[in-house]
Amino acid sequence: MNLLEYHHFDQEGVLPENVTMTLEEFLENGLEGYEYVQGELIQMPATSVEHGLVGANVFLRLGPYVYEHQLGAVFFAETGFLVGDRVLKPDIAFLSTERIPEERRKASPVAPDLAVEVISPTDMFDRVEEKAFAYLEAGTQMVWVIAPRSKIVMVYRSETDIKLLTCNDTLSGEDVVEGFSCEVAKLFELPK
Repeated sequence: MNLLEYHHFDQEGVLPENVTMTLEEFLENGLEGYEYVQGELIQMPATSVEHGLVGANVFLRLGPYVYEHQLGAVFFAETGFLVGDRVLKPDIAFLSTERIPEERRKASPVAPDLAVEVISPTDMFDRVEEKAFAYLEAGTQMVWVIAPRSKIVMVYRSETDIKLLTCNDTLSGEDVVEGFSCEVAKLFELPK
């Protein structure tokens, strides 16, 4: 069944099974709560409190730094980015000023400079790592994959340049968000 032929969600707001669409149709419809991967709609379930807390901690540290230094913009979850033949919605993303698209009512036609993925209890690591590599192939310069349960951050720059940071380390924006740094332990802190 093609989405253009089926316009109604079920009572819970979920698309029926077996709905197919092209990348162009997905971009045109801007479906919230879904990512688009190779013709398939991937429903993004509600996240846990832990996931939301870690995402907020990243946003509250990265966002003010980016805006204070006029480096670009930081985007929160549900912002779609065209990543090759996919539309992905990182938990946090950064785009440098010169790469922010003029058309802002649709998903970004460019991949973010930095993508941040926080692993949820329902995520499979292989799938998260696959997303990290998809970002890099599409031009993202750096991906932070944050694992709340083990309190680590994996920094992906390429398939052969992957760093593992623990709570004893400092996360750096390197040459992507120049000058930014944050103790990894602060990403997992509860509000005081």
